[in-house]
Parts: sequence; structure tokens; C-alpha cells
Amino acid sequence: MQAPRDGDTRPSRPPRDGDARPARTPRAGARFAPETDGERRPPRPAPRGPRAPEHRSQPAPASVPEHREAPPEAPREKPAAPGTLWIYGQHAVAAALANPARRNRRLLLTAEAEPALAEVLPKPWRLTPERVERTRFHTFLPEDSLHQGAALLTEPLNPPPLERIIQNSLGPVLLLDQVTDPRNVGAILRSAAAFGAAAVVVQDRNAPPETGALARAASGALELVPMLREVNLARVIIALQKAGFWVIGLDGGAKATLAEVRAQLGERRVALVLGAEGGGLRRLQRETCDELARLPIDARMESLNVSNAAAVALYEFARG
Repeated sequence: MQAPRDGDTRPSRPPRDGDARPARTPRAGARFAPETDGERRPPRPAPRGPRAPEHRSQPAPASVPEHREAPPEAPREKPAAPGTLWIYGQHAVAAALANPARRNRRLLLTAEAEPALAEVLPKPWRLTPERVERTRFHTFLPEDSLHQGAALLTEPLNPPPLERIIQNSLGPVLLLDQVTDPRNVGAILRSAAAFGAAAVVVQDRNAPPETGALARAASGALELVPMLREVNLARVIIALQKAGFWVIGLDGGAKATLAEVRAQLGERRVALVLGAEGGGLRRLQRETCDELARLPIDARMESLNVSNAAAVALYEFARG
């Protein structure tokens, strides 16, 4: 037994039976399990405290945009009722307002469009306009429509019969054989108005209806040139022939040019038949026409767009 050190007043413990060596103090953090009768218990995990967050440099917070309330959604217009259509665009709306044969129902204008429309068509108008925001038009017009802040709800026109039309006008008659693109039909109407055509006749089932897109492409000509819808174009050709018209079908493979055919007609009235985009004239119309003629275009080009061909053909008979 070891003697106590100087200054140590604690009595020393006498040795006990089984004390072979002093107990070892476990190292900090060491894991161990006491042994029992031939069985080892798995070590109990030491309790873990909350993990300290890792320090990372954070970027400076971005400036928070100022909160703004979304503008109120424009009230949606009801779709055009059966038997009506929306005409849009300054010239198309002005021409429809000026046409006494039109039955107009509503006129929608922005603050900027009203004075612009008044320059095209001076007031007073037959319809009191409703002031609307520009976003309102997208609730009832196509997204790509060029409305210029003006839209008119109206009824389709009811043109007079062809017999009365050719009595009141000396211009040529255009017949469109299954031309289906409303922009082409509108452009043809515009050329027909520019060169004094009497009427444009389309096939009832294979032609676009009167729509805002057609009226927009016509730029007011829909109100000036009657557009008639007929079931059978071959019968219309025969009726025009009986009325004294010389009916010419435009065909890129014809031997004679349109100018050569025109030189032989003198003062005789003419009707021009134009075929569909890509397909041209159908067999029945080709066989019913009095003559076929072509436009003298460069051989490197197969054909012209039907609306361009109509403009060139009408100019040939309008130049005198």
C-alpha cells in the first residue's frame, strides 16, 4: 500500500479482493459495453445534439419587386349570334357603316380609334359607338386580328340576283371555282372594286363565308362589289352566255394569251373564271367556258396567286 502524499488528508482505500489493477478511465468519446454472462449487448448510440449549420457565404438578397395588382380582366363578349358577324378594321368598319344595305347592331371603338374613324367617315353615324379598352377586342376576335381599335357587329349582306346586277353595271363578272382562302377572296373583291367589276360569284359549298377576316382583306370592297353564292357555277356560266357574255377561263396551259383573246372581242362583255389555289379550273368549268386564256408570265414561275391573277386579268380589260 502506497503512503499518502504530503498534504493529502484523504485516507487511502484498502485493497479489495479481485482488485488486480486499477480501473481504466475510458477516453472521451469512446464507446464500450459492459460484459455480462456470455452476452454482449450492442452499444447504445450516444445522443446527438442539434447539428450546427454549416457556415456558407450567402449572396446578397435580390431586391424584391414592388407588388402590383394585376389589371382587372376585360369582360368577355358573347360570341356573335347566328346570322351575325364581327367586322373589324378602320376601312372595313367605315364602309359597312356607310352602306345603307347593312343592318348594324353594335359599334365598339377605343378612345384613339373614334377620331380616326371620323376622319375616314365623318359623323353623324347611324350607330352610337360604345367606348371600350383595346384588351376588350381579344375576348371576341381572333388573336392575330388587326382590328385597329374598331369592331362592328352586323348582319351578312343580302345581294340582289345576278340578272339585276348585270343590268345595272357594265363591268366584267368574276367567277371563283372553289377558291377557299378568305384572304384571297377579300383581295379579289378589292381588285374587283378597283377595276369596276360588276360582281364576284363564288360556289356556295366550297367558298369561305362572309367573315371579319374576309371583310378586313377586302378593305371596304365587300360593301361595293356584290358577292353572290351559287350552287352550280356551270349553270351561272351558261346563264351569262345567254345574256351575251363571252366567258374566259384562266388557264396556265392555254395557247392564247388574255391580251390576244381580248383583242378579238371588241366591246363584248366578258366574264372571267378563276380556279382554286393549286388545282386550277375543274373539268366541267373548263368545258363550259367559251375560251381559255393564259397570262404571259415568266416560264420559271409555274403560276400566280389567284388574287394576283384576278388583278392582272381585270386590269387587262379596264385599261381600254
